Amino acid sequence: MDKQQLLDYCLMKPGSEQDYQSDWQADRVRVAEKMFALIGEAYGRPVISLKCGIELAEQLRDRHAEIIPGYYLNKAHWNSVYLDGALPDSQFYQLIDISYQLVVAGLSKKKRQELGI
Repeated sequence: MDKQQLLDYCLMKPGSEQDYQSDWQADRVRVAEKMFALIGEAYGRPVISLKCGIELAEQLRDRHAEIIPGYYLNKAHWNSVYLDGALPDSQFYQLIDISYQLVVAGLSKKKRQELGI
């Protein structure tokens, strides 16, 4: 999977914005100041880190070698997915959707209305 394709997909989400975190050497994507994706490197390999429910996060790690506990993030709630693994593109998009939905669900009703979500 290509980093730019993932970043473009993330930025299609309503209210999303991207900035580059030089300390982390990673692109951060947020909605209403809450991060839902982080694209950088882990152990010298390109990776995207995404928020995930605890049970699903563990199931995904058990099934896919290219999915690891969140790199430098809360390992219970975040997964990091290697971009150079065998995971199909459709799975990346699905995981981005899940991450975005989890973050949006945590926003106040007022904030969701402001963003038109």
